[in-house]
This record gives sequence, structure tokens and C-alpha cells, in this order.
Amino acid sequence: MTTYMMVRSRIAIFTLAVLGGCLLAVPAWSQKYPVTPAQTATAKQVAQAGVPLSDLAPGAPDSYVIKSGDTLWAISNMFLRSPWRWPELWGMNLQEISNPHLIYPGQQLVLDKTSGRAVLRNASDTAPGAPAASTEPATAPATTSDAAPSAASGDELPVGTIRLSPRTRYEPFGGALTALKIGAIEAFLTEPLIVEENELATAGRIVATQEDRVMLSRGDRAYVRGPVYAPIMDDRAKTQYFRLFGNAKPLKDPDTGEVLGYEAQFVGRAALVRSEMTEETVGADGKVNTSRVPATIDIVESRDEILVGYRMLPVPERQFTSYVPHAPAGTVNGRIVSVYGGAAVVNASQNQVVVISRGRRDGVEPGHVLAILKNGPRMIDKTDPTRPLIKLPNERNGLLMVFKTFEKLSYALILDITEGVRIGDQLAAPQ
Repeated sequence: MTTYMMVRSRIAIFTLAVLGGCLLAVPAWSQKYPVTPAQTATAKQVAQAGVPLSDLAPGAPDSYVIKSGDTLWAISNMFLRSPWRWPELWGMNLQEISNPHLIYPGQQLVLDKTSGRAVLRNASDTAPGAPAASTEPATAPATTSDAAPSAASGDELPVGTIRLSPRTRYEPFGGALTALKIGAIEAFLTEPLIVEENELATAGRIVATQEDRVMLSRGDRAYVRGPVYAPIMDDRAKTQYFRLFGNAKPLKDPDTGEVLGYEAQFVGRAALVRSEMTEETVGADGKVNTSRVPATIDIVESRDEILVGYRMLPVPERQFTSYVPHAPAGTVNGRIVSVYGGAAVVNASQNQVVVISRGRRDGVEPGHVLAILKNGPRMIDKTDPTRPLIKLPNERNGLLMVFKTFEKLSYALILDITEGVRIGDQLAAPQ
């Protein structure tokens, strides 16, 4: 190995060592979001002719450079009147952005309106002002096939000599843009829980604490039991973690009174230390007595008070879903039945999570955007001599997006609102 190659290798190793933390922070799954057939069909349809100028948002910029922290929702809202219509934004640039999840910081989007229709194009593959990216491999050497003078030294090189020339290479760095800020909902992907009736009743439960403590917090040890047919066993190579839940509250449909499910309040996490087992002892009378020895857990995270009797369920495998904002295909209505945060919380604001009264059985799926309607007040019509009671129409108050569905209920994130949102507010398709 030549001196130059050794130096270059050491520089590469040093660079990876310095950037290693950053590289690991860019998850591989961010490059593999799925694109649904419906999105592809919409994109192809729009890409053929562009978007009518009337569908552009007021003040849509002629160009925009993607910045770190941007989301597809925000960019779509910048160019189009309706943020959930971003597949059309993608379709406007189908030739150059084949996957909407592979839009990166540094790319420049240019709005072309010369044909009377709006077409969004990718102006460059590199950030403005940056040198063009080299298409040659970083280690590709410059070669000479015959003896030629060296420009640097004037020396003549032997035939077949490989000349190594340093090059600067520019590549996109950082994760692709997501539909919305995942940090706003990441905790809700595993922590909150909608369960069917009696599901928590058969889950593991805390039965005792050290020194008869009434409340547990981080660092405390407790003892738990599972159902007779499924004792809690430490039978895996890695440490098992459990979510801890307080009492579940029933969630009812405000219109029909049907119990749609139960919401269990997440209070913390625990790590399994020892398995549940049985112990046999011989009594004074010579009889063998069998007693059950609870499993041992250590509290590793506490969000609220943890009490004896609280339930525990395994932490599920983390799943990454493509949250693609889009309007439901058919008529969808429903209501907000809960604001996450406790039984006493009845109002919600922007970026808060709510539970809605529609789920998978109703055709609701992650990414569905629904309009929040403010209930019109009832009042006396003072202009009518008979003074009848009238109800004003429901007015749109904002938008929310579904990100996790259950059979009869769904979690949704409030994206835009004009006024506060309350339990009981109605939902409808956003058109």
C-alpha cells in the first residue's frame, strides 16, 4: 500500500469515528417508507398534466430549499391549499422524486407555472452553492496508460503507473423528510393502550413491594404475578421490559353509547429481574406445601404514581409506519372521545393526541386527515316573533391526522386548530 493510500485510509477511519454517532442517528428505516398504490396512482395522474393554478396556496413561493426539520405536511401546505394533498405535490415532480419519502434537506424545489399548470421540479441534486457531487467512486484512481510527464513534478512516470489524486466528494447527509414530526407521536406508538374488555384483567399485575411501600418510582423493586396459565418467565437472551398501566377507563361512542374500548393510562416501565416460580416446602406434619413465588421487576421509568394492583404488558416490537396525510375515500364522521393525559383533561390544543370514535372496522387508517368541527351553539332567534330555538351550523375548527388505529378507536394528532378542541367535538372529511 502506498503512503498516499495509507494516509487516505487513516483519514477515512478517523472521519467515520468522528461521525459515527451522527451516522447511527440516521435510521435505515427512514429510507424505506412504503408508497401505496393509491399514492402512486394519484401521482401519475397529476404528473401527466400538473396541478391547476387555482389549487396553489396563496403566496406559494417560486422556489424553496428543503431545510432540516421540514416535513412533507409543512411543504405541501406551503405550495398547496390542502396539506393532505401532498401526493399531488409528489406527482407534480414524479420524474425526479420517485419516492416522496426520499426528499432530503438541501434539495431545491422550483415551481414552474409557464404552461398554465403548476409543476414542481427539483432544481438540483446538491445544495445551492455546493460543488457538484462527484459521480466517481471515492477510491477511483486516475490512471495513465503510457509514460507521461507529471504536471506536479515534471518527472516522467513508468508505463502502467497509477496516479492517485485526492478528490472531494459531496453526498446527502441526514434522513429523508417524514410526513410530520415523529417526535410529536413517537411516545404514543408504544405507551398508550386501547384494550378490549377484560384484556388487562388477565395481564400481569404488581402484587407486592419492598418494605410495603405504597407508591413505587424509578429504582424501586416490586413483585408481580401473571395469570396461572401464563406465568412471567425470564426465558430470553435479552432483558425483558414491560409497560405499566393504571386502571383502564371505558370510552363510549357519544352518539350510540356503545363501549368502544378501554384506555389504559401508561405510568411507567419495568425490567424483569427474575422469573415467577413455585416453591415446595415440607410442613411439620410432613405434608408438602406448594407456594407461588412472584417474579421480580425493577422500575426503570416512572411517569406517574405506580401502585400495587397496576397491570403490566410486554413492550412490543417497535414498528415504523409511513404516515401519509390523505383524505378518506368515503364519508367519515365521528367524535373526539378522549384527550390523552388523564380523566380530568377535556380540552386539547395543537400537537396533542386525542382518541376518536372510529377505527379499523370503520375503514379508518393511519394517515387519514379529518376536519374538526366546532359544535354550533343553540340560541333563541330573537328576530322571529315566535322566538324559536335554533342551532347554528357546525364550523370547521382545525385538522387532525390518524396515526394509530384499533378495532373501534384510533389515536390522532391535532395538526391545526383555530380554537381549543373539546371531547365531543365532531369530525368529518376535510373537503
